[in-house]
Amino acid sequence: MQTRNARPEDATAACDVLRRSIAELCVSDHRNDPAIVTRWQANKTPESVGSWIAQPGNSVLLAVEGDSVLAVGAVTDSGEISLNYVSPEARFRGVSRTLLQALEARASQRGATICTLTSTETALRFYRSAGYREAGTPTGCFGTTGYPMAKALLPRP
Repeated sequence: MQTRNARPEDATAACDVLRRSIAELCVSDHRNDPAIVTRWQANKTPESVGSWIAQPGNSVLLAVEGDSVLAVGAVTDSGEISLNYVSPEARFRGVSRTLLQALEARASQRGATICTLTSTETALRFYRSAGYREAGTPTGCFGTTGYPMAKALLPRP
């Protein structure tokens, strides 16, 4: 497995990972409510993913194995992680942790000293184990609850 920058031609495969991860892995968040899943997936289209890839100040990274996209993540130059989704087949293989480390490294390279994100209920324990701490009041998002979190980054060498 390796991590790399997403390219425009990756948008469809990345979109598929995002949509499947939400539908299949985030059940504790959406509770199999089709309306919540639909709202959550509404902006997870190849066109949206393509625009995120092209957006200045935003890095979309992929964890890949051969031609298969295993996970999709995104981080802004200021350190906001907006995506970190793993394909159902790659869950519990260390893929999300590897991608999270790559997102943090990218943010640090771009000058960020802290990473922030909003965790799902599903990922809360994962982020805590990676050093993230609650950083605000839980918020509603798509009909689910989001948990603001933050982690200080180590200084760049």
